[in-house]
Amino acid sequence: MISRDGWAGLAAAAVSLVLFWLTLGLERNPLVPIGPGFYPRIVLGITAALGLALLAREVLRRRGAAPAASRLNYRLVVLTFAAFAVYVLLLPLLGFRVATFLFVLGATYLLEPPRRTGLWVRGVVLAALTTAVTYYVFEHYLVVLLPRGTWTGF
Repeated sequence: MISRDGWAGLAAAAVSLVLFWLTLGLERNPLVPIGPGFYPRIVLGITAALGLALLAREVLRRRGAAPAASRLNYRLVVLTFAAFAVYVLLLPLLGFRVATFLFVLGATYLLEPPRRTGLWVRGVVLAALTTAVTYYVFEHYLVVLLPRGTWTGF
């Protein structure tokens, strides 16, 4: 018997796939490089994949192949949401590039506190690459204006 998690994963995947299919009928504007279904397809595709992953995890757990769940860490969840809230508040003040760099760096160190020099460096490189790639994709490829900081002008 599948548990509630398995049914929830199956329902999320089914609904997402139906909605994804419906986005295929949206009319494109020839003057716009990406159509109106582009972003919904990304979100719905990821949601369907995660729903199927949840269902697969449940099926594997039933067979005994999945490892036992580790202790839940609600404190870390609350801290991550708090860090995201601070990011949202600082975004208009510091601008996208500075706020995103600080958020990714802080979230990386929050989720895995660095115990060696290599992990400190990895966090900085990850934050810099994430910020640079995201900025490039949105500003230059998708031509979406990202917020500039009132404090930094950057």
